[in-house]
Amino acid sequence: MSKILITGATGHLGTAVINQLLKNTNANNIVALARDENKGKSLKEKGVEVRLGTFDDMASLDKALQGIEKVLLISTADPNRFQQHKNVVDAAKKADVQFIAYTSVPLKDLNSAAAKPLLESHFQTEDYIKASGLTYAFLRNNIYVDMVPVYVGEKVFETGIYLPAGTGKLPFALRREMGEGTANLLFQSEGHQNKTYDITNTELYSFEDVANVLSELSGKTITYTNADLDEFTKMLKERNMPEHFIFIFTAFLSDFKNHQYEKATNDLEKLLGRKPATLKEALKELYKL
Repeated sequence: MSKILITGATGHLGTAVINQLLKNTNANNIVALARDENKGKSLKEKGVEVRLGTFDDMASLDKALQGIEKVLLISTADPNRFQQHKNVVDAAKKADVQFIAYTSVPLKDLNSAAAKPLLESHFQTEDYIKASGLTYAFLRNNIYVDMVPVYVGEKVFETGIYLPAGTGKLPFALRREMGEGTANLLFQSEGHQNKTYDITNTELYSFEDVANVLSELSGKTITYTNADLDEFTKMLKERNMPEHFIFIFTAFLSDFKNHQYEKATNDLEKLLGRKPATLKEALKELYKL
């Protein structure tokens, strides 16, 4: 079995990937890239090798990638994301890595997306990986159903859902299942070379569907109100949300409304070997209902 290095290994997705890999292979075959030893402590306790490094330090990346056959590059949220990703790709090529998987996004049309300034670096990274000559797989992860509580707010059972998302739908899937599917791809040695996967659920769901499912699960009536974007933005400003976060939040919601994420595939189902959790199953798990 080849050594697999996971970046972002201490994050939610990285943890899900490693937990699944540990079911299929020895911990000795897994390497976690971490910024500091404390963050990697729980992984070390599982027998996973932790190598210290940051995306901005080429020397640390060169050292971390020695003897690695496969890399999972989990995209960062840094404003300097593309340069950071380039550094990992360059280090992977220098270390003669055989395969790199990258977590991207499945937009219908980048050029018309409100969140284009935030997401363009994903496609720049994809192009850079292709140009590098490395064998790759692109995992275009859709919006995690785990993000629903963030979008609908803490008081959803009292006040309902108030969002400018229109009738737009998303193929919400659980982050842990995306991690599981990603780990299965990394574990398998054949069949994924130079492929692009839309990692989505097989069904599309609107925020009205979310409201209906939460109503069913909780026994309360949860309403969905399609908010006016300007009024919604004004409300966020009144709550003293920083301008940068307001832009991110409303840009994604605008893209939801404009059907940018309405791409349901069976790619995740194939990687899992089963149907992903339905919206009802996922919300029941997340809200412990």
